[in-house]
This record gives sequence, C-alpha cells and structure tokens, in this order.
Amino acid sequence: MPDPRAPLAPPTRGVPPQGEKLIREAYRRDFRKRDARIRNRDSWKFERRQHFEEQNNPSRDAFRRGDWDEAMRLLDERRGDLLALAQEDERRGSFFHRVRVVETPLTPYMRWELHSLRLRAECGERIRVIGVEKVAASEKTDPLPEVVILGGRTLYHIIYTATGVPDGAVRYTDPGIIEEWEKYIKNLYEAGEDVISYFNRELTHLHSPGTKLE
Repeated sequence: MPDPRAPLAPPTRGVPPQGEKLIREAYRRDFRKRDARIRNRDSWKFERRQHFEEQNNPSRDAFRRGDWDEAMRLLDERRGDLLALAQEDERRGSFFHRVRVVETPLTPYMRWELHSLRLRAECGERIRVIGVEKVAASEKTDPLPEVVILGGRTLYHIIYTATGVPDGAVRYTDPGIIEEWEKYIKNLYEAGEDVISYFNRELTHLHSPGTKLE
C-alpha cells in the first residue's frame, strides 16, 4: 500500500494535488452525506488488498473461528438490508459498481469475502472480479490503492494499517483525478467476470461446514 501521507497516484503515475486526510469516523460521515445526495450518476469501487481485518462483523468473526454455518447464517441475515439498498439505488438512478482484484491461491480472507460479494450480487450490486494480471502494468512500483468514487464528484483513497485495519481515507475532489480513475475502474469492470460466475466456478468446492480457515 502506498504511503498514506503521500498524494494518491493515479494509474498514469502523475502527481495530483494533496488530498484531505479524514479519520475513520469523519470518512464514514462524509461518505454517507455525499452518497445521499447522488442522483442519476453511478459510483465505483476498486478493491486491491487480499486481506483486511473487518471491524464489527459477526460473520467474519464466526468464519475466523471456523464456524461455517454461523458465518453463512449471519451473512444471509443481511439480505433484506442489501435488497433495500438495491431498491434505493434504483429509485435514485445511481448504481454502485465494484471491481475486485483476486489473486490465487486465495487468502483465507478472500475465501470469506467472496461469499459476501456473491450475496451482494444476488441482491443487485454490480460486482466483477479481475485477476492480478489486469493491473500489473499499473503496479510496477507499488500495489494500487483502494479507491471509491462517489457520483463522479468525490474520490476516496481508503487507508488501512499494515495489518489491514481501516484507518480513514484521503478525499480528493479534483475533476481530473476523478475522471482518470473512473475511466480506469470502468475499463477494469468491462474486462472483469461477474462475481457469481467466478464464485460458482472457483469456490463452490473449497469449503464445507466446520472448515477452519485461519
């Protein structure tokens, strides 16, 4: 992960203006406020890291313990909320697209997250998977950062600690940075595979109840 104190480097490795660092709670508040205002404009997320330490996620905790049935039950409890979010996106004419880089062999975290992403896709979120080779040309020095673009107006470079704990974000509103990153993520999305298709081919056979993954 690039140094979070440094400016975000877009795919062309240009040097953008300095963004504004937001601590975790400030980032979450800012995200919710800006997201609620979006109408008739899509949003995009690029996910690169292969391990995160999810915070306040009971399903993730159960999966870490090896309690498969409980982890899947807790994931499925979110189905109603995710369906409601999809209906709200439809009402606003604003859809959230996610591009997920997946390296093999899968990390234990990714095995769990792909179950979560499949559920989101079943509820209407637009999610595609790409292999690491799709971003190799942009990663000659460092892995690409985690990025969210809201409605073409705000870009967040999401920050994590070395162990994968969420640590806020750097916010950018420069139209040039946003346009370049949005185009880059859209192109990856077009080149990607639907997460449900990927899951059915690559993950269905990997786990059984009671499997301890960590």
